[in-house]
Amino acid sequence: MTEIPADLRAAFDAYEAAILANDLDALDAAFAPGAETMRGDGAGLLVGHDTISAFRGVRGGVPPRTIERIEYRPLADDVALLVSVSRFRGGGTGLQTQVWERLDGRWLITAAHVTPRAQALDRSVWRSVGDPLFQGAWEGPLEGLTVAVKDLFAIKGYRIGAGNPTYLDSARAETTTAPAVADLLRGGASLRGIARTDEFAYSIAGDNAHYGTPPNGALPGALPGGSSSGPATAVATGQADIGLATDTAGSVRVPASYQGLWGLRTTHGLVPRQGLLPLAQSFDAVGWLTRDGVTLQRVADWCLSYDGSDSTESVFGESGTDLPWRFVIPAEALDAADAATRAAFEAFVAASALPVETASIGDLDDYLVPFRTVQGAEAWRNNGDWLRSHPGATGPAVAERFRAAAAVTAADEAAARTALAPLRARLIDLVTDAVLILPTAPGPAPARTAGGAGIDAVRQATLRLTTPAAAAGLPALSVPLLTVASPLGPAPVGVCLVARAGTDIALVRQGLALHALTTGTEAP
Repeated sequence: MTEIPADLRAAFDAYEAAILANDLDALDAAFAPGAETMRGDGAGLLVGHDTISAFRGVRGGVPPRTIERIEYRPLADDVALLVSVSRFRGGGTGLQTQVWERLDGRWLITAAHVTPRAQALDRSVWRSVGDPLFQGAWEGPLEGLTVAVKDLFAIKGYRIGAGNPTYLDSARAETTTAPAVADLLRGGASLRGIARTDEFAYSIAGDNAHYGTPPNGALPGALPGGSSSGPATAVATGQADIGLATDTAGSVRVPASYQGLWGLRTTHGLVPRQGLLPLAQSFDAVGWLTRDGVTLQRVADWCLSYDGSDSTESVFGESGTDLPWRFVIPAEALDAADAATRAAFEAFVAASALPVETASIGDLDDYLVPFRTVQGAEAWRNNGDWLRSHPGATGPAVAERFRAAAAVTAADEAAARTALAPLRARLIDLVTDAVLILPTAPGPAPARTAGGAGIDAVRQATLRLTTPAAAAGLPALSVPLLTVASPLGPAPVGVCLVARAGTDIALVRQGLALHALTTGTEAP
């Protein structure tokens, strides 16, 4: 092996010491400044010194390790490749590949790729996982598909954890499996595992103070979206084919938009909610996340139209009929999108040549404020006794939401329900002969490093877009059709379709047709 130059070896050793000490200043100094520096790992590629620095700020340190082997190859004058093998004190090995350049007399990293030690379980994504964890029927329309179940659904023999370790410890094992889970298993799918949720599903960011934040499978360094963060990440990263989730105020649609997935919030009350830990029963709806529309169609066709007492037809009438190929853009929703997302959405509409018109649905805060009041009142009725018995058990952001929920009076709740009634009627009337079309979220996923105030601002803006459909109990489908520039790189943003109640299957089919029309692919 060619001997490593002494000054390069010294720079490498100093960098390794900074890694083990999590010395952020030294780590920043070891990477070349500028927009061309790169760092990649299993979660994706980060480009630019500042982007890499922001990632390190929330990553935390690495476990204790030693370097047991280094390979050096000179690539050019003042350019070298180092490949090192690290052995972790807790077991396992990793691989670091780095391109170093001598710049202004100092060796600096201009490109790096990290292969971490193998992990059997990413605890930020999964609570329990298997291959499979539970085998469904061996044949059926969903044969071969795997499911990540949000940790709110009952599964016989397992506890519901609700994204909180104290709640998990206090729960009892379930004696039956929720119908929404059983339907998928009966259709031939197998249960891959129980996936994480934001605490009590009371968030749309995707972070969790106890288990960490799942990675964003489409945009490294970004939040995954929640509260169905675990199922969304499991699907986006190929660890499951279907995410069984819930959507109260956007918890299917937001992670779908952030991670480039298909996400369907079903008509309120259409899919049975027995065996589901509620957040706010007036708005809670079951939904699914998939990587492609064809898989979502398979799920919807099976779960919503099979011959059973809880079929779509028996509850809402004929659901497979075509929806009108007429679209209405809520003017207020378009105004709520950030500039880049609005431009991308308008370009998409123009390129698609869709029959589109614009209409007013009213001030979005008129939906959001009473929605949050009713949601808070129900959330506190569902969880208040447990929270009083376990003070300090939740993370600070969720604790603050529950404190606000506890202050909602009966009069506040009644007034909020009265305020929502005409808004609900307005939307239901609007989708009688049209489909609403709007950006799913106001912009791409924010960086994991965004501060509390920044995340709260994104949350408020996002809820303004997602709560109208939830308040009206309507089905809403997020289709991955937009790409928007973000500080972390090109990012997905969904296009949301909202239709009349009970047309869920037709809505998925319309989403497939729209996707085919605008991407030049062939509709199934």
